[in-house]
Amino acid sequence: MHRRTPAVLGAVALTALVAAGCSDAGPARTAAATPSPTGAAAASTIASATASSKAPSTAASASDAGYRQSTIRVDGQTDRARYDVQLPQVEGGDPTVSARYDSSMRAALRDQIDGDYGEGMHFTLTGGEDSTTTVSPGTVSGLLQTSWDADPPGAHSTALLATVVIDRKTARPITLAELFPDEQAGLQRLSEESAKLLPDTVVGSDYDATGIAPVEHNFANWLPTAQGMQIHFLEYQVGPYAAGLVTITIPWEHLRDVVAPGLYAAVSS
Repeated sequence: MHRRTPAVLGAVALTALVAAGCSDAGPARTAAATPSPTGAAAASTIASATASSKAPSTAASASDAGYRQSTIRVDGQTDRARYDVQLPQVEGGDPTVSARYDSSMRAALRDQIDGDYGEGMHFTLTGGEDSTTTVSPGTVSGLLQTSWDADPPGAHSTALLATVVIDRKTARPITLAELFPDEQAGLQRLSEESAKLLPDTVVGSDYDATGIAPVEHNFANWLPTAQGMQIHFLEYQVGPYAAGLVTITIPWEHLRDVVAPGLYAAVSS
């Protein structure tokens, strides 16, 4: 995925999905999510969401260091899009980390609203209920999952994904370029490990190998877990639409030699 620089997008890893061969089903998979002139209106709406719109926070465990998961409802419209999304946020903890996570999630949603899905394309963006926020000893991370529908509606909706990973020690986003000192070597390893794991998923041995080629946008949607690096593939990326959103987890021990030593403890905790 082509994305704006980390300085602009924070920890956002966003890819717009193509409904290959089904042009009325959802946005085309493109290498870019190009902002439209209406982006300022969407950004204003997202930025103005207040604490009063936050859903009740879940209780934090002692290991969460005071961080509490929450959501805000963001709704509005531009000249191309209508949107009503539950956006993951976090409260408490280190205020610098929380602020970076929240702003990165807002940037991810703004990119989805402003995405270039085809000239003259009107759409509705909803959902967020399946989005997640996870606090580990080393990171605050989350997944934004929304539903894209053409307006007027096409054959079916399309899922859009974005992930955010913030280092709790530095309050900096962890991008793939940060995670892998030699990014191409890291991407090659992800490709190789994915090829081993995908046959045991719903797509089986007939997975689409182009979806795991060693390029950044194929692995842009990732989250750290104690078990390994969790990769979220888009609809159509590694299999047919019926396969849905496919997820695999690559054990950290299989990535140890390509992950930056200074980040290994943070992402694998």
